[in-house]
Amino acid sequence: MMALTKDAVLGELSRVKGPDRTGDIVSLGLVSEVVIQSGRIYFAISVDPARAQELEPMRAAAEKVVAEIPGVEKVMVTLTSEKHGGASGPAPAAGPAAGPAGGPGAAPRGGPGAVPPPMAGRAGGPGGAPGGHQPRPAQGVPGVKNIIAVASGKGGVGKSTTTVNLALGLQAIGLKVGVLDADIYGPSQPRLLGVSGRPEPVNGKTLKPLEGYGIKVMSMGFLVEEDTPMIWRGPMVISALTQMLREVLWGELDVLVVDMPPGTGDAQLTMAQQVPLAGAVIVSTPQDLALIDARKGINMFRRVDVPILGIIENMSYFMCPSCGTRSDIFGHGGAREEAERLGVEFLGEVPLHMDIREKSDSGRPVVVSDPDGPHAQIFKDIALKVWAEIERAKGAAGRPAPQIVMES
Repeated sequence: MMALTKDAVLGELSRVKGPDRTGDIVSLGLVSEVVIQSGRIYFAISVDPARAQELEPMRAAAEKVVAEIPGVEKVMVTLTSEKHGGASGPAPAAGPAAGPAGGPGAAPRGGPGAVPPPMAGRAGGPGGAPGGHQPRPAQGVPGVKNIIAVASGKGGVGKSTTTVNLALGLQAIGLKVGVLDADIYGPSQPRLLGVSGRPEPVNGKTLKPLEGYGIKVMSMGFLVEEDTPMIWRGPMVISALTQMLREVLWGELDVLVVDMPPGTGDAQLTMAQQVPLAGAVIVSTPQDLALIDARKGINMFRRVDVPILGIIENMSYFMCPSCGTRSDIFGHGGAREEAERLGVEFLGEVPLHMDIREKSDSGRPVVVSDPDGPHAQIFKDIALKVWAEIERAKGAAGRPAPQIVMES
């Protein structure tokens, strides 16, 4: 049996012809660092982004020859516009990932791995790309009626915990909901929803999402070990995010809630440019430093014409469980004031409380573990406001909103 080594992978890849059928992709220096982990293999092929669709057969051929190596379980191959220096020279390490051989690891159609122009907005929007270039119209995801992004300007504000409880709150008001964990570097949703395992391939083309508490969920955390660092550059992140969004069998959903990584980088721009987002929810703590970064997130989404559904103030206050004294550890009311100043909806205050933290860490979010409790009610109220803002934004855009029937 052939040993599963980088040399073995490169040896097979040397059989794949280059872009113009001259030479091979290894000798031409187009193959990135090859990453192997437990039978799963990841690498990228550097191409001219304008030729991405044309060169899809080359990517598929590379995936096929590697998938046929004994011992290979899964392969993920992407086309990237970034030059990696080739297999024969030094290359930055890429974090391991996995997609079924010949399946969802395949690069998506329409320019996989291409880097969007910095701050390039949608056609006609204030963030339009310079030089008159108009980006491709955003395409929806089959079966998904609304996609919303939950974002924060910085990490550590409780965005992922807010995301899962918001999703469960939307489900509690009668909606069909899914969660996409777009935080490639720090996926949290598998632990928050108490879900583990590997997504199963469907017809060799798409992945079946896993499910927790009736919520369909997809995350990079299902594809790599929990303690594996994702040492990826922008094009790899974009390609992986696009695949998790478009090559997953989401089925019929009223809302897909996307847990965004913190900041205003590639993942946010990819979602804003390639997906018709119904809007973005911004999570912040009350303190000034967090609000400064939250303001940057709001301005980024506005530049790419994504409606701001509102701001949530997380860790708004602390209520001592033993003495009942309230403490505003991070200040209080800053997010409400910021929402008023910016003219966006203030969605609510979530306290800093042990129950929320403990139940989230154990994979039992408060909305399902204590559905009649005060903290669950806070998230349900926020969910109602978010849904109302989605309907309002659709009405403002002249699009009919799906109807929801509330059962008493």
